Amino acid sequence: MIATILRVVPRLLRHPWCASFLLGLVTTATVYGLRETGTLQRLELLSYDYFVVARGRAMAPDPRIVLIGATEDDIGRWGWPIGDESLATLLERVLAMQPRAVGIDIYRDVPHPPGHERLAAELRAHPKIIAVWKVGESAEKGVAPPAALAGTPQIGFADVPVDTGGITRRALLFMDDGKTTYGGFALQLALKYLEPLNITPQPGEPDPSHFRLGATTIPPFETDDGGYVGGDAAGYQFLLDFAGGSSPFPSFSFTQVLQGEVPAGAVRDKVVIIGVTAPSVKDYFDTPYSHDIEDRSLVYGITLHGHVVSQLLRMALDKSPVTRTWSGTQETAWFAAWCLLGSVLGLRVRGALRFLLVVAAGLIPLLGFGYMAFLRGWWIPVVPPALGWSAALAIIAAYMTKQESAQKAELMGLFSRYVSGPVAESIWKNRDEFLDGRRPKSQRLTATVLFSDIRGFTTVSEKLDPPALMHWLNQYMESMSRLVLAHGGIVDKFIGDAVMAVFGIPVPHESESAMREDAANAVRCALAMREELERLNPIWAKEGLPEINIRVGIFTGSLVAGSLGSRDRLEYTVIGDTVNVASRLEAYRGEVNDEAGHCRILIGEATRQYVKALFDMQRVGEVTLKGKTEPIVIYSVRGLSCSPVMQQLIERVA
Repeated sequence: MIATILRVVPRLLRHPWCASFLLGLVTTATVYGLRETGTLQRLELLSYDYFVVARGRAMAPDPRIVLIGATEDDIGRWGWPIGDESLATLLERVLAMQPRAVGIDIYRDVPHPPGHERLAAELRAHPKIIAVWKVGESAEKGVAPPAALAGTPQIGFADVPVDTGGITRRALLFMDDGKTTYGGFALQLALKYLEPLNITPQPGEPDPSHFRLGATTIPPFETDDGGYVGGDAAGYQFLLDFAGGSSPFPSFSFTQVLQGEVPAGAVRDKVVIIGVTAPSVKDYFDTPYSHDIEDRSLVYGITLHGHVVSQLLRMALDKSPVTRTWSGTQETAWFAAWCLLGSVLGLRVRGALRFLLVVAAGLIPLLGFGYMAFLRGWWIPVVPPALGWSAALAIIAAYMTKQESAQKAELMGLFSRYVSGPVAESIWKNRDEFLDGRRPKSQRLTATVLFSDIRGFTTVSEKLDPPALMHWLNQYMESMSRLVLAHGGIVDKFIGDAVMAVFGIPVPHESESAMREDAANAVRCALAMREELERLNPIWAKEGLPEINIRVGIFTGSLVAGSLGSRDRLEYTVIGDTVNVASRLEAYRGEVNDEAGHCRILIGEATRQYVKALFDMQRVGEVTLKGKTEPIVIYSVRGLSCSPVMQQLIERVA
C-alpha cells in the first residue's frame, strides 16, 4: 500500500491540476490542525476585536445609561471607600432625580461608618436599587452583598469572564454553584428597567432552554464559538458588542451629584450605575478597544456594566442582533474552499509582485465579507481562510516555478556558455525590461556586497617570481570565485588580489525574505572562504608557496546596478555607498578580539539585522570608517550559531 502511494504520488504531482488538488488538500488539513490545536486562536480573537471596534464606533451610544463615578478628586475629597453616610446622601440625591434603576457597583460587604444604619434603610426602602456582589471561584475569593439586601432580588453578581491575554469580550447573565442560580448585576438592572414595560425573561425560540428577552433569544456562548478553541463557557454567557465606543455613556462625578450640579433630566427614567472612575482604584478592564490606536480609553467597571445593560436593552427593545456563529462543519468547509481556490489560482501565479497582488485580491474581499457579515450579527472566522488562501497560493506557485525551472534548464544552459548563469537567467526572465538596446538598464536595488583581500599581499608577492605568483594567485581566485557562485553571488570584479562579489543582482529582490537570504548567503560564502583557506594553506606549504590570511567585509544596503563602459567594452557592476562601506570594513585596521583563523569577517549593523539568528557574532564596536563621517556598529563573525538544518528552519519561520 505504502509502496504504491510512493510510486503514484510523484506521478500525480507532475500534472499541474493533480498537484493543485493534492497540495490544496494538504494545506486544508494543515490549517485545520492549526485551528483545532488553538494555534490560530490569538489571531482570530485579534481580528474579532478589530471588527468589534469598527462596528462599535459606527453604532450610536445608548442614551438610557448614565454613569456616576468617583474620580481622583472625589477620592481626595470624600475618601475611599466612600463612607456609608456619604453614599446614603449620594443615593438620596440620585433617587430624587427619578431614575428607573440604580446600580451600586461598590462592594458593601462590611460597614463603613458613620451612617451605616441610614444606608441600610435607604437600600431597603427603594426596590429600584441593585447592589453588587461577587461569586468568585470560592467562598474565600467572593464578596458578600450588603447585609441589608442579602437574600433579596436587589443584588447581582459582578463576576466578569476574561479570556487568555486578559481581554474581556463576554458577559455573564447567570451563574450557579450547583445549588443556586444567581443573576448578574447588569441583567438585574436591565430587568428593573424593563419591568414597567412588562418585559420579563422567557424561554427561547426555537430552543426553550435558551434565554429570551423581549423578541430576542440569546443563545449561550459555547466553548468553540467563532474563533474560540476550548473557551470557558461556564454559566450563561454572550458576546458583547461594545456599541458606541469604549466610553459612550454620559458620566458625572460624586461631587457633581452631591453639590446638585446634575440636571434632573439627565437621570430621569434611566439606568444609573454608581462606581469608580479613578485609575488608582484599578477597577478597569482590557477590552477589544485595548488594541485600538484611536481609542485606548480605560473601560472602567461601571462602563463595562453599562455596555452589558445597554446591549440587553437593545436586544429586548430595539431587536439588536445577537452575535451568532457557524457550526464547526460550516467553518471547516468555508476555509477548505479558500484553500482549494488558492491552490487552483496558484497554477497561474508567477513572480513576487503578481503573487502579492493575487493574495491581496483574495484577502480584501474575504475581510470585507467577514466584516459585512459581522455587521449583521454573524462572526465568521477570517484567519483560517486567509492563511489557507495565502499558503495554498504560495505552495502551488513555488511548485510550478520549480517545474518550469527544470524545463528551462537546458535552454538556459545555452546562455550560460557565454555569460554567467545568474545574468543569463536575468536576461531570459526579463529580456524586455532588462535590456535597453544592447545595454542593461540601470536599476536601484537592495543587495549585499562582499569584499575580500589578502592580508599583506605585497610582502607575499615579493617572495615569488612572476610565473609562480600568477599560478598561485589564479588558484586562489578560482577557489574564491567558485564559492561566490555556489552561494548565489556574482563576482563583480577582481581588483589585484581583492575579490568584489554581490549577492542580490541582477534581478532586484523586493521581499524582505529574499534580502535576508542574500545577506545570509554572503556570510556563508565568507565562512566557506575561511574553510577553503584551511584546506589550501597546507597544500601551498608543501609546494613551497606562501600561506595567507584574508580579510572580508560585508555590508547590505541600497545601490545602483547597471553597465559601465563603452559600446565596445561594457562591464556590469554596482556603485553606491553600500559598496564603499563593504570595502572599508574589509580594510578596517582596528583591533578585533576574536579567533578568526585565516579569515577575518566583519559585517555592518544593516547586515547583522538580516542574519543575527543564524550566525555567532561578536560586537566589535561603534567605529568611524575611513572616508565616512557617521560611525557604524560592526561585528565579527565567528561561525554558524546552529546546524545547517536548524538554519533552514529559522529561515523558513522568518
